[in-house]
Amino acid sequence: MGAQWKQAGREANAQKKGQMVVKLVREIMVAAKLGGSDPDLNPRLAAAVEKARKASVYRDTIERAIKKGSGQTDEKVTYELVTYEGFAPHKVPVVVECLTDNRNRTAPEIRNLFKAGSLGQPGSVSFFFNHLGVVEATHGDLNRDAEGDAIEAGAQEIEPLEAEEVPAGQKGARFLTEIRELDAVSKALKAAGWNVIATEIRYVAKNSTELNEAARREVADFLNALDDHDDVHRVYVALK
Repeated sequence: MGAQWKQAGREANAQKKGQMVVKLVREIMVAAKLGGSDPDLNPRLAAAVEKARKASVYRDTIERAIKKGSGQTDEKVTYELVTYEGFAPHKVPVVVECLTDNRNRTAPEIRNLFKAGSLGQPGSVSFFFNHLGVVEATHGDLNRDAEGDAIEAGAQEIEPLEAEEVPAGQKGARFLTEIRELDAVSKALKAAGWNVIATEIRYVAKNSTELNEAARREVADFLNALDDHDDVHRVYVALK
C-alpha cells in the first residue's frame, strides 16, 4: 500500500534532510490552491494538515502554507500536481505524484528515471488502482469490533494493518472510504477511541504483483530512485 516498499530508516533520513517537511508543505499549498483554505470543506487539505501535524511541522508553517496556497498572501503558488503512470521493472504498475514548479524540468527527469521500467500515457496504469481516502488507526482494545466501527464511521472497506505497523497489545486496521468522506470517517474513528496514525488520499492497488526476492530488490531500487527525486511527492505501486 503506497510506500510500503520503503526500506527501514529511509523516512527518518528524509526528515533529517528536511525533505519530508518540504514535501508536506508543498502538498498543503497545492491542496489549498485547488480546494480552498477550509479543511472542513477540503478533504485533501484536511488530510495534508493532519499528516503535517503528525510529522511535527510547526503550526505557523502549516498556517502560512494554507494562506499562501489559497491566495491570501502576495506570494504566488507555482506548484502544480502532475501524475505519471508507468511500469517498474517486471511490469509492476506504478503511479507517481509530483509537486513541481516547472513541469518542463520535471518531465524529462522522471522519464529518465523510468528507463529502468517504462513510462506510459495518462490512464495507462491508473485502472490498476482505486483512488480512495485511507485512514490507518490502532486501538488499545484487542477485542474491538473494527468492522462495526467502520460501518458506524461510514467507511466502505476495512483491512488489517501489517504487523510491524501495530504496537504490541493493540489492534490495527486500515479503513477505506470515498475521498469526500475521508475527514468525516477519520473524526468518527477518533471519537470511537481509535488512534489515527494516517489520513491520506491514495491510489490503492486492486491487485498486487508477487515477485521473488531478487526481482523485488530490483523493483525497490527503482522505486527508491523515484522517491529520492525532489519533485516526487508520492509513489504508489501494485506490489505485495
